[in-house]
Amino acid sequence: MPSNEQRRAAAKRKLERQLARRAEQEKKRKRLTIAGSVLGVIVVAAAAAGVYFLTKGDDSEAANAESSSAVPTTQFVNTPLDIPGPPPPAAKPATVDCSYPVGQEPPAKPVTAPATTSVATDGPEVKVAIDSTQGPIGLSLNSAQAPCTVNSMVSLAQQGYFDKTSCHRIVATPGFGILQCGDPTATGKGGPGYSFDNEYPTDLFAPGDPALESQPVNYKRGLVAMANAGTSPDGKGTNGSQFFLVFGDTQLPPNYTIFGTIDEAGLATLDKVAGGGVKGGQEDGGPAIPISFNSVKVG
Repeated sequence: MPSNEQRRAAAKRKLERQLARRAEQEKKRKRLTIAGSVLGVIVVAAAAAGVYFLTKGDDSEAANAESSSAVPTTQFVNTPLDIPGPPPPAAKPATVDCSYPVGQEPPAKPVTAPATTSVATDGPEVKVAIDSTQGPIGLSLNSAQAPCTVNSMVSLAQQGYFDKTSCHRIVATPGFGILQCGDPTATGKGGPGYSFDNEYPTDLFAPGDPALESQPVNYKRGLVAMANAGTSPDGKGTNGSQFFLVFGDTQLPPNYTIFGTIDEAGLATLDKVAGGGVKGGQEDGGPAIPISFNSVKVG
C-alpha cells in the first residue's frame, strides 16, 4: 500500500502534468488568436482598399502594402474535413446566374467582366495551358463544380489578362504549400475590377455556419483554388483574379473556391519552384526562383 506521502507525490505529479497540458493548449490558443487577429487586420485593410487577395506579396512589398489577396497560414489543431473532391450530385440547378459587380478599384490590366452570366452547371472540363518561364502548367477547370468561377477565369484568360504576369507569393512549409498568381501588378493587390461569390466547398455549408471560419479543409496537392479578400465568411463578393496552385497538402478554412486540378507536368514545374524556397529564406513571400506566365491559353 502506498503511503500518504507517496499518494501526495503522485497527485502532485498528476497535477503538474495537467497544468503543463493546459499551458500548452493555452499557448496554441493564443497563437491561433494572434494569427487570426493579424489576418483580420489585413482583411480590413484589403476591404478598405478594394483589393482581392489570398495572401501578401513578397517581403519588401508586404512591408509597405496596405492590403493584399491572401490565404491565411494559420495551422489548425482540429481534424480537417476531407472534402475537396467533386460536390454531391444534383447540388445545383441546370444553370446558375453569375453576378460580377464592378468594384471601386479599376482593373489591374484592361479587361471586362464576362459577357455571359447565365452558366450551365453540367459543362465539360475546360483545359488551360500555361506556358511559364519555369515550365508548362496544365489545368483542368471544373465548370460543373464552380461554374461562375470557371466562367470568369476563362473570360480573363481569353482576354490575355494573365499573359506576361508573375506569381508573387509562395508558401512552402510542412502542411502548407501554395504558389499564388493572377495579379498583373505582382503585389497581391491587383484584381480585374469586378468581384463574384465563393462556390465549392463554401456552398456545402449553411450561411453563417461557424465551420466556415473554424473548420479546416484539406486543400490537397494538385488543386487550384481562388484567393479572395476574405471580407465575408460566406465568401460573398470577395473573389477577383488571384488564384493559388497547391503543390503540398494545405489546411485552410473552406472559404477558397476549388475550381480545378493541375496536371503532372504542372506539378513538376511547381515542385521546381518550391524547391528554391522563399526569397530571403523566409516561410512566406516571393519565390526565390521567379516564375512568370508567358501565356495562358484556353483549349
